[in-house]
Amino acid sequence: MSQDTQKQKIDIDRIDLDKEREKTTDQPGLIAFPHTVGGAVIKPEDQGKIKGRAVSAMRQQTDKQMQQLYEQAQTLARQAQAIKERVDISERIYEAEMNFEPIIAHTYFLYQKKSGTDVLSLVSPQEWGKSHPYEAYVAKVTLLSDHTWEVEAASAD
Repeated sequence: MSQDTQKQKIDIDRIDLDKEREKTTDQPGLIAFPHTVGGAVIKPEDQGKIKGRAVSAMRQQTDKQMQQLYEQAQTLARQAQAIKERVDISERIYEAEMNFEPIIAHTYFLYQKKSGTDVLSLVSPQEWGKSHPYEAYVAKVTLLSDHTWEVEAASAD
């Protein structure tokens, strides 16, 4: 350095003290830049990248939840269809001819007569042998506790 540079004094009147105060703090952990020479490098985050990852994760999670809800809805639809089928066969059975009082949890056999009407029987198709008196075997059914009928096996017709 030259002697002129060493001899120059700092003019305190030219220093903006308010501006200098902005560069210092009593709580250095709260500032957005390193406060010492050996301090960790602090880089500002790309907010667009952060939000993009968050939105992507949110969409992935909500898509998964929507898929679960869709599967649950499909299960409910299948259950509703099964109940409807039970009601339909139950109505058919209750309109059928029966010469006994059905007992809950017992198995019976539904046949169709030549006239097109139905009959509920205690006798299975195998027990009739060659003297099968009905036009067609319809189904093997069990009376449930709610007085609907569950089809255990339907005819292959």
